[in-house]
Amino acid sequence: MAGPVSATVIKVGHRRRHRLEKIVNRPSSPQVMVVRARIVLLVADGWPLARIAATLRVTETTVRKWRDRFAERGIRGLLDLPRPGRPELYGPEVRLRVIACATSAPPAGQAAWTHTLIAERLADTGISLASVGRILTEADLRPHKVRGWLNRLDDEQFWHLAAAVCDLYLRPPDDGVLVSVDEKTGIQAKSRKYPELAAEPGRAARREFEYVRHGTVSILAAMNVLSGEVLAEQIDRNDSATFIAFLTMLDQMIDPRLNIYLIMDNGASHTSRATRAWLAAHPRFKVTYTPKHASWLNVIEMWFSVLTRRLLRRGEFTSRQDLMTQIEEFTIRHNTTARPYRWRYDARTEHARYLSRRDRERAQAPALEDAA
Repeated sequence: MAGPVSATVIKVGHRRRHRLEKIVNRPSSPQVMVVRARIVLLVADGWPLARIAATLRVTETTVRKWRDRFAERGIRGLLDLPRPGRPELYGPEVRLRVIACATSAPPAGQAAWTHTLIAERLADTGISLASVGRILTEADLRPHKVRGWLNRLDDEQFWHLAAAVCDLYLRPPDDGVLVSVDEKTGIQAKSRKYPELAAEPGRAARREFEYVRHGTVSILAAMNVLSGEVLAEQIDRNDSATFIAFLTMLDQMIDPRLNIYLIMDNGASHTSRATRAWLAAHPRFKVTYTPKHASWLNVIEMWFSVLTRRLLRRGEFTSRQDLMTQIEEFTIRHNTTARPYRWRYDARTEHARYLSRRDRERAQAPALEDAA
C-alpha cells in the first residue's frame, strides 16, 4: 500500500524546476544539495513521502523538513541556516591578559613563555592550555619564536644612512658613475676526494662527502650599479694599502670628467686614516657608507650571492690558481650579459611604516598593561 501523499502542496514552476534539475545533474553539486533538490522534485511530482524516503534512503522527517523549507523560502530554503557557533568561554578581559602575558618578559628561569606558563600565570581564570593556544593563534602571537636583528629599528642613525644609500640607487646621479665596492674573503679552494657522479633521469647527481682543501682566495670587487658590470681582483691582504691600490685602479679606468660615487661598508680598510687621506686627495670620489651590519644594502653583495650559488657552492677547485681562474671566467661571462639589478627597497618609506606601527603599538600599550 502506498504511503500518504504530501499534505503540503508544492508547485514548482518551469524556472525553478530547471534550477533544481541543474543542482541534481551538476557533478560538482554537494551530495546533500542533490538529495534536497530531488526531494522537492519528487514531492512536486506527487510522490508519497514514504516512497521518497525509501528511494533516497532518508527518513520521512527529512523529507518533510526540506519540503516545508522549500515551501517557505524557495530554493534558498535548501541551504543550511547559519549556526551561532560555540559561545566564547573567555571575554575580552581574559584575552587581553593572555596577550599581555605573552608579550611581557618571561618568568625568572624561563627563556620564553609557553602555553603552560601562561595558563599557570592566569590560574585564577581557569583557562586551559587549548584556550591559551587558540587566543594566541587568533592574535597571531608565537611566543616560542624569535627573530634576531643587528640594527635597532629605533636607531635614527641607521635610517639616515640607509636612506642615503637608497637615494643613490633609486635616483642615481647624472654627473658620474655609481660604484658598489666590497671584499669577499676566505673563499675555499677545495675539491672532492672522488669525482662527482653526474645526474641521470630519475636520480640526482651524487658527490663524495669528503673533500681536500687547497687553501683560500680573497677578492676585492666593484660593480657599476648602472650597468651591472663587475671588476673582481684577487688580493693577498685585506688592508688599507690593498684597498687604496684598488681605488687608484678605478681612478685610472673611469673617465676623469666623471665623479665616482662609492657605496661601501665601514670595514677597517675603508675607514683607515690612510684611506681617508687618499679620498681627501681625490675629491671626485664621493663616499656613502652603509649602516653597520647592513651589508644587504650594498649591491655588490647580490653579485657575491650569485657567484656563490652558481660557482663556489658546487665548484671543484684543484688549487688557489684554479679557483681564481674560474672566478675570472665567471666574471667575464657575467659582464657579457650584465644588466643592472632592480632596486626596490626605499628606507624612507620603510622608516615611515615603522614609525606608524610603533605609534599604534604605543597607543595600545596602556590597555595591555592594565590587563596584565
